[in-house]
Amino acid sequence: MTHESDIEHPQHQAAATGVSLAAAVLLLTVGVISILQGISAIAADQLYVVGFEYIYRFDTTSWGWTHTVLGVLLSICAIGLMYGATWARVSAIIVAALSIIGNFLSLPYYPAWSILIIVLDVVVIWAVATWRPGRA
Repeated sequence: MTHESDIEHPQHQAAATGVSLAAAVLLLTVGVISILQGISAIAADQLYVVGFEYIYRFDTTSWGWTHTVLGVLLSICAIGLMYGATWARVSAIIVAALSIIGNFLSLPYYPAWSILIIVLDVVVIWAVATWRPGRA
């Protein structure tokens, strides 16, 4: 027996599709920003603000490569989401979580930027995790 509350309305699916497209665009934006952040760290270390000494202190060039690789992976997942690939949903959540960890660890070098990217990654994870494309 199916209750009316169990059936998704077409408007709900349209909203879910819109949210998933928005998540893909946001993920692509975060990916491109991460790539640019990485390139700037690789090219010139003085672009990063270096604050207090932390236990997990790394060279900013290493962080540049980390952010560049994460940015490329985020961009690939975003393109997969735009095409509706199932692998992209799982990959987007995993890579966005890795991006959160990477930006958390780079907080001493550029705190405001890292917090912004962490917030965007959380929004992407939420949007991708709540989208249910199989519901009619």
